[in-house]
Amino acid sequence: MAKINGNEIRPGTVIEHQGGLWVAVKTNTVKPGKGGAYNQVELKNLVTGTKLNERFRSDEKVDETRLDLKDFSYLYEQGDQLVFMDTESYEQLELAKDFVGDRAAFLQDGMMVTVRLYGEKPIGVALPDQVTLAITEADPVVKGQTAASSYKPAVLENGIRILVPPFISSGERVIVDTNELTYVRRAD
Repeated sequence: MAKINGNEIRPGTVIEHQGGLWVAVKTNTVKPGKGGAYNQVELKNLVTGTKLNERFRSDEKVDETRLDLKDFSYLYEQGDQLVFMDTESYEQLELAKDFVGDRAAFLQDGMMVTVRLYGEKPIGVALPDQVTLAITEADPVVKGQTAASSYKPAVLENGIRILVPPFISSGERVIVDTNELTYVRRAD
């Protein structure tokens, strides 16, 4: 771990603080009229997801932590475990479905994901930003609702409900943003 000054913390910096791993979400350098300057940092715990606001003075030292990013291929679901394979060593990694969260519904066979590791311990899984899925159910278009941009509810093949434009019908393939759970566009 490298020691850095409190004023060198930027968004995306991972630090060890109060016995946990935290990533800086927002930073703001404050120079008050009286007293020394400080860095106001919004931190998010990488394990629990809790947020914390801290002030770091420029003379304070903090431990910056480097996370390893490894590519894994999603293989299958086994009970409440998700099985991934390291693309370099072919070792398998089992993670609890709760660890991935709601976005586990977007996992598809062979999908490449990035696992963030601290030492050998996984602390996060990043899915691709967009996936292509088929619409299994879409409400019919109601005539006369074209004055304003209107969206209608639809159900994806993985069971997730999203809003789609009125011209999308059941059976079509669409691209969905996995972070926001929103429709992006029709698939080619």
